[in-house]
Amino acid sequence: MALFYRLWPSHVVGELLTKRWMESVIPFFILLLSLAFAQHTVPGYFQPETLADTVRLFAEQGLIALGFAAVVIGGGIDLSVGSVFALVNIVAQALLTVAHWSVPAAVAASIVLGAAAGAINGLFIGILRLRAFLTTLVTLVIFRAIVDVLLIKYGTAIATGTVDSKAWEWLSEGSLLHLPSNVVVLFGFAVLCHLVLSRTRPGWHLQAIGGSRRAAHNAGISVRLTLFFTYVFSGVMVALAGLFYAARVANTGVEVGDGLEFVILTGVVLGGVSLGGGRGSVSRALMGTVTVFIITNVLVRQGVSGGGNSMAVGVLLAAAVLIDVKYQNNRHKLIDRVYVSPTYLKLPQMADSHVGSGNAYEQNDALVSAQAIGLDQVDGPEDVILDSEDHLYCGNRTGDIFRFSAPDYERKELFAHIGGRPLGLALDREGNIVSCVAGMGVYGVTPDRKVFKLTDETNRSWKSVADDSRLSLADDLDIAKDGRIFFSEATVRYDVHSWPLDGLEGRGSGRIICYDPKTKKTRTVLQGLVFPNGVCISHDGVSLFFAETWACRITRYWFAGPKAGKTQVLIDDLPGYPDNINRASDGTYWLALMGMRNPALDLAMRMPDFRTRMVRRVPGDEWLFPNINTGCIVKFDEQGKVLSSMWDLGGKGHPMISSMREHKGWLYLGGVSNNRIGRIQLSGANPNWVAHEAWWGARS
Repeated sequence: MALFYRLWPSHVVGELLTKRWMESVIPFFILLLSLAFAQHTVPGYFQPETLADTVRLFAEQGLIALGFAAVVIGGGIDLSVGSVFALVNIVAQALLTVAHWSVPAAVAASIVLGAAAGAINGLFIGILRLRAFLTTLVTLVIFRAIVDVLLIKYGTAIATGTVDSKAWEWLSEGSLLHLPSNVVVLFGFAVLCHLVLSRTRPGWHLQAIGGSRRAAHNAGISVRLTLFFTYVFSGVMVALAGLFYAARVANTGVEVGDGLEFVILTGVVLGGVSLGGGRGSVSRALMGTVTVFIITNVLVRQGVSGGGNSMAVGVLLAAAVLIDVKYQNNRHKLIDRVYVSPTYLKLPQMADSHVGSGNAYEQNDALVSAQAIGLDQVDGPEDVILDSEDHLYCGNRTGDIFRFSAPDYERKELFAHIGGRPLGLALDREGNIVSCVAGMGVYGVTPDRKVFKLTDETNRSWKSVADDSRLSLADDLDIAKDGRIFFSEATVRYDVHSWPLDGLEGRGSGRIICYDPKTKKTRTVLQGLVFPNGVCISHDGVSLFFAETWACRITRYWFAGPKAGKTQVLIDDLPGYPDNINRASDGTYWLALMGMRNPALDLAMRMPDFRTRMVRRVPGDEWLFPNINTGCIVKFDEQGKVLSSMWDLGGKGHPMISSMREHKGWLYLGGVSNNRIGRIQLSGANPNWVAHEAWWGARS
């Protein structure tokens, strides 16, 4: 059973559901079913000689779907597309056969007409903020009335007229690279729309507007202009489709474009573009439109009447709306139910730390007398560091780095605002503060307070379902003497607000990463680690120590020398959950334990089913969690021998200690949930030792 939980990738289901491309799976399978239906119902449906004509018919609907999808993603709707399609069709033919315009002029005028029709909708909906449904319903009626008037006046002349033009012939039946002309245009605009939606600010703005117009406005997005141009774009796409139709059919009628808006709406929504706005893509819109086109086209070939065709579209639209609403309402519930996926984790027997045990872990009250710095002036100083001038720096929950000025540390000032949560800190050779920033990556701050980015991504793991190239929870780091930055990412599955869930899972989803400032490249060194945390380069500069918090162990990794690439578990019997590690003045190392183990949680880690039920059925504030009310500092040597420990048993001064830093005979304490920085004087420590100078050398 233990092997089953370790090997069975149950967490993959949750990771798949969180990916936006998963929303394309249902439309894709529906498309496959429609293709199978077409092949079964109409033998030879996909034969090359007939497929080109079928694709040419679809391309016109595909162009309209692109514009329609953009409107729906922005939170709107355009019911006038069928009327604008018919209007462009008759105007284009009238200009060519009655007014005898040249093809380029007629094409340009038709596109301008479509843009003008879209601009009318955009003016009332985007600028004047009228309701999209009612507005486009009104323009549908008005544009259709104009078509009827033009039909009465020019219908006969258009029907009897001809257009003798190679350009017009190319629009009707031309090809490029063996592809129909309108398919080439559709493909070009599809690629362009995809790039705009997924890679540019206008596309991101449109999705933000569809998600929440008020929030988008408050964020400084020009909501009205964006919506206006979205409707203009929709009009242009309809105009292009109308031009291709006019060239292909060369005729007009009252039925042209009739009901087209509902066909396109059905396809777009069936493809997964949300009617609520803010969610959708070009590929999904086209998949849904292809599905509807194939079904209606097959029904036509089978001789089904127009009423039967309309009924099929209506049933598809109802199903699409049902799927859209149900998915929107239940997606997060489903993810919440399956995403947290506990595995089997058996921890080694922990060392006895009770009073009277007589070993190096024996509990005491050595930290109770620690002095408090910045009491109630800081919120969660996860790590602390001191420079050569004895100034003290720490991060804050609000995304700031503060400085407490030596010698008394009474004066606090904002040193730099980074934005994300600063966690692990280090000083490089030039005196820059380098920090792991939760959700952002690794950033630096110069002595004159300029913030700069070092890295926010690494190489993607080939076996990862989720894209783990972006850094989500970089938490501690150290800098090798050649300038390379080694840092830990605790988990790729959770962020800084939900990291305890990784502890309940007990799954190895963390990694050690290296950034080389000389090459500007970042690469993953080790992965599959159980919440890796503290990273500390050894005194000899060829290896590093790192903590695996939920596994309660310390591991050594050699990145240089004859053992390069090898790892060795140094300590595996810790009585608590290890956090940051830092060098000590006597050649040993300091280790913070952020919480203590307890038998109940140790037992629960061997019971994945129990933890799964707990997460699903018990309120979060009643889940089993580590005991974080006891602070502890451990000292160990190069061989992993624990030499001593210091405790704050009652959590009176410094519970949940997440870091410590030795400086000139004092030990400074940080805590991710504390409201202070602690300081305690060390007996027998070197009163002149400065970590920064000991590592990089004194600056002249």
